[in-house]
Amino acid sequence: MAITILAPAERERLRKAGRAAAATLAYVGARLAPGMTTAAIDRLVRAHTAAQGGRPSQLGYHGFPAAVCVSPNDVVCHGVPSEHVRLAEGDIVNVDVTTELDGYHGDTSATFVIGAAAPHARALVELARGARDAGVAAAEPGARLGDIGAAIVAHVGAAGRVVEAYGGHGIGRAMHLDPHVSHVGRAGAGHRLREGMAFTIEPMVNAGSAAVRTDADGWTVRTADGALSAQFEHTVLIGPHGPEITTVLG
Repeated sequence: MAITILAPAERERLRKAGRAAAATLAYVGARLAPGMTTAAIDRLVRAHTAAQGGRPSQLGYHGFPAAVCVSPNDVVCHGVPSEHVRLAEGDIVNVDVTTELDGYHGDTSATFVIGAAAPHARALVELARGARDAGVAAAEPGARLGDIGAAIVAHVGAAGRVVEAYGGHGIGRAMHLDPHVSHVGRAGAGHRLREGMAFTIEPMVNAGSAAVRTDADGWTVRTADGALSAQFEHTVLIGPHGPEITTVLG
């Protein structure tokens, strides 16, 4: 496993890409509404990304047909935007934006609540948000990769199930690099975190079983039992004194 250590100039380019991705996510999130198709979300992402001088990193990645992953309700990740899928009052939906800007990538996602969702759906969304934040807080220089997953599992506890089939990933000049970041890691295990490493922390938390299945399109991943799933993601740069979140608005 070759883990890239970013030089100072590269870190600044990573920050710019992260801010661009965060801006697009915020732009889209403010416009979500009942009746909107997931394909309309894809069009918003394309237009806003281009207006910032960026490129949607996901478009064409291993043949992915869209500029963004849109994952409503029981869709865990990699939901393909469609003209036939509309958001409804009470839905929860994850929007996953990755932007390439000046050769570097920023990757971020959030789960949004559409209108007045049920209390258990809102609770799951907040549980997933807290799980991501717990993972980020554990990404201290000198810590181990396993500490991130251990912190996530400890935060979720018995309130949900953390998906094991997918994890975070290194990021920089490519959207996906080493290392793999498990969200169910063991404290004290794995590679030691060093200043200049960059990766995503993006736990997916299911209301039911952690098991997942993939649709016939080869992309859309759902909970195996049809229960709700929520996810939040940041790109994190290991700084000299702690984790720096690059996918925030500047």
